[in-house]
Amino acid sequence: MLDARRLQVLRAVVSSGSVTAAAAHLGFTPSAVSQQMAALEKEAGIALLERVGRGVQPTAAGRLLTGHAAVIGQNLAEAESALRDLRAGRTGKLSIRYFSSVGPTLLAPALARLRQEYTGLTIDLKLTDSDDPFKGVQQDGTDLTLLVGPGGAGRPGVRVERLLDDPYRAVLPAGHRLAGQRVLNLADLAEESWVGSEPPGPCLEPVLNACAAAGFSPNFVARSEDHTTAQGFVAAGIGVSLIPQLGLSTTRHPGLAVRRVRNPEPIRAIYTAVRDIALTQPAVRALLDALNDAAGRPRSPVAQRPL
Repeated sequence: MLDARRLQVLRAVVSSGSVTAAAAHLGFTPSAVSQQMAALEKEAGIALLERVGRGVQPTAAGRLLTGHAAVIGQNLAEAESALRDLRAGRTGKLSIRYFSSVGPTLLAPALARLRQEYTGLTIDLKLTDSDDPFKGVQQDGTDLTLLVGPGGAGRPGVRVERLLDDPYRAVLPAGHRLAGQRVLNLADLAEESWVGSEPPGPCLEPVLNACAAAGFSPNFVARSEDHTTAQGFVAAGIGVSLIPQLGLSTTRHPGLAVRRVRNPEPIRAIYTAVRDIALTQPAVRALLDALNDAAGRPRSPVAQRPL
């Protein structure tokens, strides 16, 4: 097998016209260059250079390999350049998993800012697996996952950080008897019919836990598992609902009254989960900074640390 480095030495010798000149250009000794050429000729099984006066010129085999060496050199330079861009995060793919209500509210502005700096980056976006939001970040090479709840603390190879506390709001039909109050005690809704806005799992748990602390279990007469549809059901008078603030930020039905809740106030905690190895990527650290800014929080110490 031909040694690629020796091919580049051959190219230097042919271009320079002599072993001595090539050695000076390469920073080698003439004897080191001669040894490299002797080894390359042994690998090739044919003479590559012939002496002419005080210099050398390539044989037919030498000209053939010199042409290939030029192509190899160009390909290597392009590979090194591409690797530098990938290492710096200017190119490549960033794989992100998220859930629907953070898409337009947190992720979109963060990615818009990221793309200003990393214009060659391809963004791969998918919704998280509601059964196991850590599945992607642990099994399919996802770089960053946005999820609700701290259930991934202590998972090997994954850094989990709290990003945002997202409080739930009481959503009532506009003409509801409680719509005139600015803040509701959660127990005020105990006897109401309820519209579910969350699927079973970490987004529903804060609602159920808060209702339990207030001394009741909500009577769900309809379950939509979708914030927009839940708003439509409430506006139609089917029942009341608790919907997180982010779920109300982009689309709000005009026929609703939205009020703060206390005693207790249900809150879902939103986290980022990042593979440890992904934190070596400048684009991932920049995305963490952008997400923290979008959430109105100080920048992540993980994102700021040098790696």
